[in-house]
Amino acid sequence: MIDQKLILGDALCELPKLKSRSFDLIVADPPYNLGKNYGNNFDNRGFHEYLEFTQRWLCEASRLLKSRGTIYVFMGFRFIAYLYEILERELGMHFGNWIVWHYTQGVGKTKGFSPRHDDILMFTKSRDFVFNLDAVRVPQKYYRERNNMRGANPGDVWEFSHVHYCNDNRQNHPTQKPEGLIERLVLASSNEGARVLDPFFGSGTTLRVCQQLNRFGTGIEINPDYLKIAQDRLQSEFSGFDSVDPRMKRVPLDLRNESIRQSYLADHKRWFLNNHISAVQDFEKSVERLYSDGIWKPAQKRLI
Repeated sequence: MIDQKLILGDALCELPKLKSRSFDLIVADPPYNLGKNYGNNFDNRGFHEYLEFTQRWLCEASRLLKSRGTIYVFMGFRFIAYLYEILERELGMHFGNWIVWHYTQGVGKTKGFSPRHDDILMFTKSRDFVFNLDAVRVPQKYYRERNNMRGANPGDVWEFSHVHYCNDNRQNHPTQKPEGLIERLVLASSNEGARVLDPFFGSGTTLRVCQQLNRFGTGIEINPDYLKIAQDRLQSEFSGFDSVDPRMKRVPLDLRNESIRQSYLADHKRWFLNNHISAVQDFEKSVERLYSDGIWKPAQKRLI
């Protein structure tokens, strides 16, 4: 298991200390400037002050990224257009995707529509960038020979549940991101042994994912309480990531050929549910409901 590097400090002060072109991937979840309380600091900069802050840390991020590297940035609706402008027009980076993270529960509103998504911008340093599609495919709904049964491209609208307060992995942090979501970013845009940077690591989700996926993670966090949370999290026993795309448990509806079915079902857990131990049982139950002819027998050992 690869050790992760945790840095306590302000990202604007710590990023300039890091070596240029030293990271394969940057996953950034900066404050959205919505007035949230982050313990020892409040997310309430003035409009122009926040834009200056954003421009400064993005400039450093671009400097730190390798030529084939990718940056993913989470951002709220108010400033995402400005973020796009900085990345493309000012820094000359290449737009990859505007990803929508859809979740089923969020803040309720009585006037206007309740928000049910966050946005993630994907930009690359060049047009020649690392992208491992096979590592992030999702199961097909039907089996057909013309389909790639290794799975389909997940698209740019993703459904992951928030890490609810009843979840065993819920940390004392107001904007904790699901591990399954970060897993997809890390798998898609880096290889094992790659160096990954999170300039605002918060509760340590990116570092925890890197730890389990054999990447060298470096994280910066200004709040010492959150750093302690992340340290404890990295030392805790791993029992699977805390979230999964619901499509990963999808069983193809027309696997009537026994030999094809047995081969595919064995591969499915390895392809789609690795690091998601808690989802394997749900998948096996779905198989039993669809193919209750006695041929499919769930394995006794659930871990892959």
